[in-house]
Amino acid sequence: MLRCCRAGAAIAARCAPGSLRGLRAPAMAKSKFEYVRDFEADDTVLPNCWIVVRLDGRNFHRFSEQHEFKKPNDDRALQLMTKCAQTVMQELEDISIAYGQSDEYSFVFKKKSRWFKRRASKFMTHVVSQFSSSYVFYWKDYFKDQQLLYPPGFDGRIVLYPSNQNLKDYLSWRQADCHINNLYNTVFWMLVQRGGLTPVQAQERLRGTLAGDKNEILFSEFNINYNNEPLMYRKGTVLIWQKVNEVITKKIKLPKEEEEKEVEVTRTKTKVVSLHCDIIGDQFWEEYPEILAEDS
Repeated sequence: MLRCCRAGAAIAARCAPGSLRGLRAPAMAKSKFEYVRDFEADDTVLPNCWIVVRLDGRNFHRFSEQHEFKKPNDDRALQLMTKCAQTVMQELEDISIAYGQSDEYSFVFKKKSRWFKRRASKFMTHVVSQFSSSYVFYWKDYFKDQQLLYPPGFDGRIVLYPSNQNLKDYLSWRQADCHINNLYNTVFWMLVQRGGLTPVQAQERLRGTLAGDKNEILFSEFNINYNNEPLMYRKGTVLIWQKVNEVITKKIKLPKEEEEKEVEVTRTKTKVVSLHCDIIGDQFWEEYPEILAEDS
C-alpha cells in the first residue's frame, strides 16, 4: 500500500502545475499579492566599476581567545581563511583577485561583470555565506586538536572603484594596514610573552612609538629582525588565477594490448594560487597585467 501511495505521489508531482519535472507555471502568472515586489529596492551597482566585497570576522577577538589562537599569528587560522577564500573564488564567478590578512578578505569582481545583474545584495550575501560555511566545513582540516565551540560570524560590505588606480590604491591600503597591525602585534606579544609585561603595560610601552621604534625594540630586546618574519604575516595573502601544469595518472588501452596501462599525462589547468608578495609597488601589476585587463 505504501508503495502505491508513493507511486501515486510521484505521478501527481510530475503532472502538477509548476512542477520541476512536469509543466511549468506560465511565465507571466500573476496573483493579487505580487504587488509586494514593488517594495524591493533596486540595488544594481554602477557599470564599469570594480566591485569589491570585503568581509571581516565578527567579534573575532573573542573567537580567537576562546579557540586558543596562537599570538601574534596563528598559521592554522590564516591558512583556513585562505582556504575559504579559494573556495569562494572557485564557486563564484568573475573574481579577478582577492587579498586577505588577519580575519578579513577582499574579493574583487571584474569591472564588466554581469553576475546576478550586478545586484549588490547578491554579491555580498553569496560571498559571505560561501565563506562562512567553508570556515565551518574546513575547520577540522586545520584545527585538528581544537573543537569548534560555536560558528563564527562574518559581516560584509561593498565598495565600487571606477579606475584601475583606485583599485590598486585600495589593495595597497589593505596591505599597508596588514604591515602596521602585524608590526604592532609582534612587538606587543613579545613584550607580554617574553618581556614579562602585562597587556596594559605593553600597550602603554608602545603608546606613541613609530615603526622605527618598534623595530628597535624587537631587535635590541628580543634579537628579532622584523624583515625576517614570514611574508604571510607581513604582506598578507594574494589570490590570483594562474595556469598550472598537473601530472595525472590515467589508465589507457593501447592498440594490440589486452590490458590497460598506466601512463602519466600532463594537462594545463587554471587554478587559484596564493602569493605572499608586495602589491603596493608596480612590479606585481607588471608581472600579472591580466588582472586589470579590460577583457579579463
